[in-house]
Amino acid sequence: MDIRIGHGYDVHKLVEGRRLVLGGVDVPFEFGLLGHSDADVLLHAVSDALLGAAGLGDIGRHFPDTSGEFKDIDSRILLRRVVELIKLSGYTVSNVDATIIMQRPKLAAFIPKMTENIAADCNIPVDRVNVKATTEEHLGFTGEGLGVSAHSVCIIKK
Repeated sequence: MDIRIGHGYDVHKLVEGRRLVLGGVDVPFEFGLLGHSDADVLLHAVSDALLGAAGLGDIGRHFPDTSGEFKDIDSRILLRRVVELIKLSGYTVSNVDATIIMQRPKLAAFIPKMTENIAADCNIPVDRVNVKATTEEHLGFTGEGLGVSAHSVCIIKK
């Protein structure tokens, strides 16, 4: 059996006039994330982890911000396309672990739905996805509320 691990990282700036979408969930907040797509930092990190594990580059390579096709696109659509690319390479997703880093709002109430969305889009059971959220104790750009970042690791297998 061929087992591979991948790591993904993404960051987006918080701005007025945009929705805050994390893990495919609309999170009520006065700011949203700036980006070409819906700027779902969590799903972008998960997608990059999966692509990295398969040696397929990153989401910028597959879904460039220079293409109008991806303007304001739902990142769940992108994640499902990534999973198809993984499948075409002969792999399946085994598990996903991810962390969202932001000062506020608190995300605990939204994490179960984020976990369900990722599991559904990766075609794996919910118990193979783990999503966490943490703050940076008011340190750095995330701690100051200027942006949101996310890390993800995954295992894929053939």
